[in-house]
Amino acid sequence: MRQNEPLASSVNPSPAAALEERPRAQIDMNILLSLPLLLCPLAPTAQDPTTATAETVSQFDLKGTIDASVRWMRARQSEDGSYEGKVGTTSLVLLSLAESPRKYRAQDGPFIQDAIEFLASRQDPNTGTIADPDSDKIEAMTQTITAWMALTKLGDPRSLSLAEKIEASLASPPQFPKRSDDLEGAAELVRRHLPHVREDGSWNGPSGPLVATAEAALGLSEAYRIIKANAPKKGPSAASLLPKFDPADREKTIAAMRRGAGFLVMLSDGEGRWGPPEGPDAGITAMALGGLLCVPEPRPRGIQAAIDKGVAWLASLQDKDGSIHDGKLKNYITSASVMAMSRAGRNEDAPRIAKARDFLLVLQSDEGEGYSEGDLYYGGIGYGGDERPDLSNLQMALEALAAAGVEKGDPAYQRALKFLERTQNRSESNDTKIERDGATIRSGDDGGAGYAPADSKAGFVTLADGTKVPRSYGSMTYALLKGLIFAGLPKDDPRMEAAWGWIQAHYTLDVNPGFEESDDPTAGYQGLFYYYLTMARALDLYGSETITDPEGTQHAWRAQLCGRLLSLQSSEDGSWINKNSPRWWEGNPLLATSYALLALDAALPMGE
Repeated sequence: MRQNEPLASSVNPSPAAALEERPRAQIDMNILLSLPLLLCPLAPTAQDPTTATAETVSQFDLKGTIDASVRWMRARQSEDGSYEGKVGTTSLVLLSLAESPRKYRAQDGPFIQDAIEFLASRQDPNTGTIADPDSDKIEAMTQTITAWMALTKLGDPRSLSLAEKIEASLASPPQFPKRSDDLEGAAELVRRHLPHVREDGSWNGPSGPLVATAEAALGLSEAYRIIKANAPKKGPSAASLLPKFDPADREKTIAAMRRGAGFLVMLSDGEGRWGPPEGPDAGITAMALGGLLCVPEPRPRGIQAAIDKGVAWLASLQDKDGSIHDGKLKNYITSASVMAMSRAGRNEDAPRIAKARDFLLVLQSDEGEGYSEGDLYYGGIGYGGDERPDLSNLQMALEALAAAGVEKGDPAYQRALKFLERTQNRSESNDTKIERDGATIRSGDDGGAGYAPADSKAGFVTLADGTKVPRSYGSMTYALLKGLIFAGLPKDDPRMEAAWGWIQAHYTLDVNPGFEESDDPTAGYQGLFYYYLTMARALDLYGSETITDPEGTQHAWRAQLCGRLLSLQSSEDGSWINKNSPRWWEGNPLLATSYALLALDAALPMGE
């Protein structure tokens, strides 16, 4: 996604005018036309997949389609770990998971591990072949080769030991098909598979839906690989230092919040909804409503009217399972909706919030899905469709659970604590040690956190022995602190002390710290407003009004954070936007403004 030119002042009505209710027709539509392209749907609109060409194939959301197919296949796993109780189907599903854009591996959970053990149970101890008991020689060989491909691609010690037994039984080792990076090949795969995907992410075929879905996912994963291989290499982008700022008091902060709220109301559709011209987006709407709800009461009529209409619309989106969304990002949107609806305080929403709370609890990777504490992602929550939990999703869900009335120390937080420990660089409490791409990844000891166990958006530190340690960075370390607080840990708990130590050592409002070693000048500005929001909420929960840096200087973080945000607010329309990096939707002024309002609310300085 790229960022357009800033809004021209000639098409920006005064945000103050938006604070009072007025007809939708009075809003200048040029504003909508001049918004950044990130107001578009999550994936670029592509033409008919039956007409895909080498030039247009990159427009299709293959990753999202494959994610949906993975979730559909996983839901059909049998209790014995197999798919349909068959070696061939199980091997094909495993291969499609291993070859998908997310490249699932054994450490991702029991949906991989149990399938591997099913294949192991079918391996002949004498011949090494893996096949169904009633298979003839040709069928047994086909199943064995498919199993070898899946196990080899998975690459963990258990899988490789099974694959080696297969190799020992064959006259010559099997080979993977040769690959081509020709974009026309990717287009042909899209034309073959994408037109036939069903709404639930599955396909059908002569051998049944599971086989057809695994085969289609494999084909689209190969197309995705080819597209990535042909993507133009981008050089580092330039970034501008943030402006100097002065600390802000409560009065100035509230005035800035009202201006930002006016911007949001001005760009609503008149029904308390926000999104691209094609229609409202539930995620952006939930965040915008959260921002408007930060404006102190009594609120101007226009703001309150947008809140009332928007919250009612979110409530209308609730599914039978309790989730609230418009077809994507179930966890994020449900969590944001719960927080908005809880703060809005409508009595009729209490049962809806309870249902949404229960949905979020079901999403957690725990015993209900076959996970145990020994699994890498135990206690985590992901997007609700990618099968791989992360700290960003988890902290959103934990905050939503708290807003829904789940108290500190609840079993859900205790399960999450294991995941939190595995994201923290503290070897005394982090038992992570995995092999990935030929390298050993383990915990560091600086007390900060990365994006997920054995993963970090800030990259890795490579030690002298070749071992890798995920880099800690700001937004995730504050997310860690918040999660530890929800889990009920006291300030003198060693895990809390380690996280607080990292935060004091890296306190800054100029960048999202932890990306200093990146070659990309924009790296420290990616997710900057998300960083400010996570910082504000974590510090507000922690309860310390100052942070002491390594030089011994005490920082009144509330006034400083508010001052920093006010320095970034547009003087023309009251909006915020991440000018250095549109990544993670922060090139969208609707989302950046919502983040800013939420951060200002959490950091709001005390009155006189």
